[in-house]
Amino acid sequence: MGGSSAGRAFVGSFTSAGGPGVTVAEVDRSTGALTVLGSSDAVPDPSFLALGPGGTVLYAVGESAPGVAAAFDVSGGTPALLGPVRPVGADGPTHLALAANHLVTANYGSGSVTVLPVRADGSLGEATSVLRHEGGGPDSERQEGPHAHQVLADPSGRWVVSVDLGTDSVRVGALDPATGVLEPHGETPLRPGSGPRHLAFHPSGRYAYVLNELVPTLTVCRWDAAAGRIEPLGEVPVLPEPSAPADGSVRTYPSEVVVAHDGRFLWTANRGHDSISVLTLDETGEKAALVATVGCGGHWPRDLTLDPGGQWLYAANERSGNVSWFAVDAETGVPRHAGSVEVPAASCVVLG
Repeated sequence: MGGSSAGRAFVGSFTSAGGPGVTVAEVDRSTGALTVLGSSDAVPDPSFLALGPGGTVLYAVGESAPGVAAAFDVSGGTPALLGPVRPVGADGPTHLALAANHLVTANYGSGSVTVLPVRADGSLGEATSVLRHEGGGPDSERQEGPHAHQVLADPSGRWVVSVDLGTDSVRVGALDPATGVLEPHGETPLRPGSGPRHLAFHPSGRYAYVLNELVPTLTVCRWDAAAGRIEPLGEVPVLPEPSAPADGSVRTYPSEVVVAHDGRFLWTANRGHDSISVLTLDETGEKAALVATVGCGGHWPRDLTLDPGGQWLYAANERSGNVSWFAVDAETGVPRHAGSVEVPAASCVVLG
C-alpha cells in the first residue's frame, strides 16, 4: 500500500481484557483492508478515541476509576503520549469529542461531562468544568443513577449534546470557549427504560437519531440548532422480530449509530444479535425504516465507523477481538463483509 490509496485508522481497546490499547493501522482505501503498524498501552482501557484537526493528534479516554483523558502524537507508526495524562474528575469516561477548542468527555460511571482545554500543541490542560447529571430510570440494574454515555458537538458548533442512558434523556449544554465552563441549557426526556446510548445527526443538521441500548430501537428526533432543542418524533425498530432466540438466552444491546454522508442510509451495531442493521432514510431525514441486517463479522460489535468516502464500514468486535470491514452497496446501503484484522478487545475505530 502506498501513495494516495493509503490512509490510517486508530483502534481503541480494553487493556484490562488483553487489548493492546491505542493501535495505529494503515488503511488500503481500494480494498478497505487494515494493516496494524503499532500500539501503545500508556492509558488504561482507551475505549473511545477522537482525532484532532490535521490528523496528527489523537485523543483517548481511559475508562477507569478514576477516569483519565490523554493526547497522543500519531504522526508516526506508534502512538506517543503528548503531554501529561489528565484526570477527568469522574469515573468511567466512555466517550469524548472536540468542541470549541476543548475536549469533552462523557463519564458513564459518575454520570457527568468533563471539559478539558486543548493547548496549542494539541496536549490537554487540567479540567475546567465537570457538569454532573441527576436522575435515574425504571431499570434498577442499569438506571439506578445517571450514566452519561456519549457527548458530541452539534453540527452548528453552538451546543454540546450528551446522551444519558441512566436518565433516559438527551441533554444540551453551552460551552464557554473562553473559560471552558459547560452550562446546562436543556434536557429532553425519551421513553422511560429505553436507555439511550449514542446519537448521530443527519447531514442536513435538522434531525438526530438516538440509538437505545436497553431496547433495540432508534428514536428519530428533530433538532433545532437555533434554540438548542431536540424533539423526539417516534421510535423505529433496528431488529426484525423476534430480536432474540426463542429461549431468550441472548439479549440485544445496540451500541452505535452511523449516518451515510449523503443522508440516504443509517446503520446500527447490535451486540448480542451480533449484526449490523441497515435503515433507509427518506429525503428529509424524518422517516427511518429497517430494510436489512447482516452479520458483524465477529462477536459483540461495540462500534461502527464509515470511511470518509462512504465506501467502507468498519465494526469493532469486542469479544471476538477483531475489526471487520464491509463494502457498502451504493444503491441499497447493505454492507458486504470484505475482511478483518485481529485487535483483541477492540472497542472503537476512528479513521484519519
